[in-house]
Amino acid sequence: MSALAKNEPITPAQPAPKTANVVRLTKAPSRRVNVRQLATAAARNVVPPLVVLALMLGVWQILCSSPTASLPSPHQVWQESYDLIAFPFFNYGSQDIGLGWRVLISLQRVAYGFGLAAVSGIVIGAIIGQSVWAMRGLDPIFQVLRTVPPLAWLPLSLAAFQDSNPSAIFVIFITSIWPVIINTAVGVRNIPQDYRNVAKVLRLNQIEFFFKIMLPSAAPYIFTGMRIGVGLSWLAIVAAEMLTGGVGIGFFIWDAWNSSRLPDIIVALAYIGVVGFALDKLVAAAGRLITRGASAN
Repeated sequence: MSALAKNEPITPAQPAPKTANVVRLTKAPSRRVNVRQLATAAARNVVPPLVVLALMLGVWQILCSSPTASLPSPHQVWQESYDLIAFPFFNYGSQDIGLGWRVLISLQRVAYGFGLAAVSGIVIGAIIGQSVWAMRGLDPIFQVLRTVPPLAWLPLSLAAFQDSNPSAIFVIFITSIWPVIINTAVGVRNIPQDYRNVAKVLRLNQIEFFFKIMLPSAAPYIFTGMRIGVGLSWLAIVAAEMLTGGVGIGFFIWDAWNSSRLPDIIVALAYIGVVGFALDKLVAAAGRLITRGASAN
């Protein structure tokens, strides 16, 4: 007999249990630092220069350890110029300051002079690179002017500005602008014709063409010129400060020479070399970052 005939309650059928869609989140594999690879790279890049430096210091110590030696030995430099080496940022007065402060003052002048040279050189080089006749007419003149030593410009700058600080900045500017102009002009001349055709199709004006086509294409050449220019800037400021005075690193070397402090001169030369190396690497790193590793051919 059916359930309806027996008046038995009919229980609704229970729905089948739903299986939940469980999404298991897998943890992203962590990047493990290969300590051995980093140690190998560090050893390859650091150990050889340290070994060569140790050998040079050893030879220097042997050659200059005699009492009749005209130059101080590394041990003597360490003893007599310990304060300059260990405390580069002491400040005991207007002229009695550490080499760190003197380097910063010189770098400030380099920043002004080289900054102006970089901006002016890129603009002038871009204009010259657009014209074949301008390139042919001005390139020989630039090649002649870039061979003029930095100190040769100093008398003219002193006569024009009547002040040592702007004169030193002008010497930096006039010394470092030529490689920037020349390399920028060459880079603009080597822009592929396809890029120029695209600019014509897109109807880019001169400003848009400069920032969207010209600068990205010529960037490897530009940064090559800037690397040369920043090295010349550092050379120029040291030479200019020897004659113009002040509290820069160049004047410190000249003052130490007049006071017969040869160990201080050697320490200052080490500062100059390290800072010049850092400036070159800084401009090179900026060039690699902007150009995405492209190189001028």
